[in-house]
Amino acid sequence: MAKYQRLKCFEREEISRQVASGKSLREVAKNLHRSPSTITREINKSVVDRKFYRAFFAQGRSNKILHQRHKNRKLDNNRALRKIVLFYLAKKWSPEQIAKRIVLLYPNDMDMRISHETIYSYVYILPRGELKRELAACLRRGHANRYKNKKDRRDSGAIQNYLSIEERPKEVADRIVPGHWEGDLIIGGSHASAIGTLVERTTRMTFLVKLENRYARNVRKAFAKEFQYLPKGLRKTLTYDQGSEMAEHKIFTKETNISVYFAHPSSPWERGTNENTNGLLRQYFPKGTDFTKISKAQLKAVQDELNDRPRKALEWYTPHERFSELLR
Repeated sequence: MAKYQRLKCFEREEISRQVASGKSLREVAKNLHRSPSTITREINKSVVDRKFYRAFFAQGRSNKILHQRHKNRKLDNNRALRKIVLFYLAKKWSPEQIAKRIVLLYPNDMDMRISHETIYSYVYILPRGELKRELAACLRRGHANRYKNKKDRRDSGAIQNYLSIEERPKEVADRIVPGHWEGDLIIGGSHASAIGTLVERTTRMTFLVKLENRYARNVRKAFAKEFQYLPKGLRKTLTYDQGSEMAEHKIFTKETNISVYFAHPSSPWERGTNENTNGLLRQYFPKGTDFTKISKAQLKAVQDELNDRPRKALEWYTPHERFSELLR
């Protein structure tokens, strides 16, 4: 269903002309590709008798209502609140993350309260210009028009003697015990480059792994290196899809003592934490990114920024904060 759009001035002029010519409201709606109820509400809000409807006065009434609705916006009147909202928007936090995090940061200051819908409204009501473009670019707008996920289909024929996700310990699914990870690759433009992503299921802590190529040997070494500094208690299992880059999973397990379990083919929900994280990373690395041009330092900067975002699943604490508690 198409999203409702406010009537424009030219539409009100057409309503006025067509009503004056004797057309029914249903005919007017059909000519304007609008719902009959939209035309009916518009006229009933403006005049008692439709024959007195005039576009000029109707548009003036609409402008006055819109002005009254937005003239006392909270972010315009609360400078401290506006400053912190804009700061976190620039860090690509979602409006919901910002709203919930502010409650934790200012638990006793009721002036520092805002809903995520108010933040969205503030951004979208801004007049067209550089500030509006910059703020809108920070929002996670990919969900507005979802496209079928044409995920890179990697050959699974190279995976031999693997452990199915059905054999994975029950504690992994419960997300109670930390140390269980999900892994994947984000593929670059023309399938010519990639980076690795590793996400801890309990804390959502994410590691981004620089890869020279997608060959199994290289991926195995890069992932093993990423895990080598973690305590043994935080290195238990890794759940992966059946991509051929994990063909050396037996060697990986021998080197790291991390058991690798493989999800069923075409079942991304079995690694939902990782899939969601990869979606967030597309804010930083849009489809078509050439990862050979992204340095390790750049990857780690994005990693830190992502891990410093508060998460709803963590009661608005950050992955960094939750993961640090495990290292104490």
